[in-house]
Amino acid sequence: MITLTELMDVVEIQNTRLNSIPNIVPREITIGINHTLSFALIVSGIRRCGKSTLLTILIHAEKEESLYLNFDTPKLYNFDVKDFAILDRIIIESKKKKLYFDEIQIVKGWEIFVREKLDEGFNIVVSGSNATLLSIELGTRLTGRQLTKELFPFSYREYLDWRKKESSTELFVEFLNKGGFPEYLKTGNPDIHANLLDDIIYRDIAVRYQIRDVRTVKNVMQYLISNVGTLVTATRLKQVFGIKSSATLLDYFSFAEQSYLLFFVPKFSYSLKSQAVNPKKVYCIDTGLIQSVSSGFSKNYGHIFENAVFIELRRKYREIYYFFENNSECDFVIFEKNQCIGVFQVCVELKHENKQREFNGAAKAAVYFGLSEAVILTMDQEDLAFTDGIQVKVIPAHKFFTTEIIMEN
Repeated sequence: MITLTELMDVVEIQNTRLNSIPNIVPREITIGINHTLSFALIVSGIRRCGKSTLLTILIHAEKEESLYLNFDTPKLYNFDVKDFAILDRIIIESKKKKLYFDEIQIVKGWEIFVREKLDEGFNIVVSGSNATLLSIELGTRLTGRQLTKELFPFSYREYLDWRKKESSTELFVEFLNKGGFPEYLKTGNPDIHANLLDDIIYRDIAVRYQIRDVRTVKNVMQYLISNVGTLVTATRLKQVFGIKSSATLLDYFSFAEQSYLLFFVPKFSYSLKSQAVNPKKVYCIDTGLIQSVSSGFSKNYGHIFENAVFIELRRKYREIYYFFENNSECDFVIFEKNQCIGVFQVCVELKHENKQREFNGAAKAAVYFGLSEAVILTMDQEDLAFTDGIQVKVIPAHKFFTTEIIMEN
């Protein structure tokens, strides 16, 4: 329960604070936002990736005044569905028709309130840190009356905007080391990454899904973060951590993915059963986070590089696989509308000993999917070759990250 006075104080403090956030970096996601009055705009993403700042950008872009409320504050931890009546009174008295709610999914039954406000003609933007909860609850209550967007930590282009510099190999390496969490970039304090990981494990996973063995969850997450770019299975990891059931590990994987901490990329197969039983490659949301909370990466920088490429692809595409067929391997194949639109191989440096393997893997994947070209992303090499009739482009990753590469089918 919360009183009218308490809620008014929170609303006033938070809305005043909106006007005092300095040095806001424009986010690329705003380019594609066309907010329609009869729809709720839903923005989901990992904690501390800049969702609140994004809402600030959207609010400042509006000509009409808006009301903003972030539910993820200790002052609102006791807020429940009945307290929406008090919030409704504040909204009516404010006479504001644009509503911005941050982390509203914390309150059970929130989607009913949002539906009511939509029916009353309000313009609504909702942000949250759990993709599945948002989609399931909205799909049930809003019956398709929502537009959805994902927000990630800074992309390389946004990092360049923040640094106010032009792209280069040196800046790209710097980006790989630091990642894109805004708060960490401002301070360089690795405790920010550690605290973020703890928040996700305790608040987004343990509390939300009522898990008592938090220590094991944390050990699993740190292991996975320390092994990005490698193949993982629940069956093998349950032996490593002494967990009785593979289903428990699969739940942990799902919870981590729902909170945007980790992503699991399946092997491509036209058989869904084959996709399910084959090992998956694991990747983390941010390369800076990887290096702050894990160990052992000084000798395997290639996986950090590969992780960065995956996140860049994941910003644009939802359907990503790795390819392995007849001893030929390709890191990423991208699908859109049930059609393969691109294949990407990742290699920090092409050398005499790995050149044939990398070119063949990319070319074989392109042939398999009927494409005419493939791309190999490197740290700073640029080249062109033809293998098995496939045009293979070698592109420095920092150029790929800042240029739209058009694949030729």
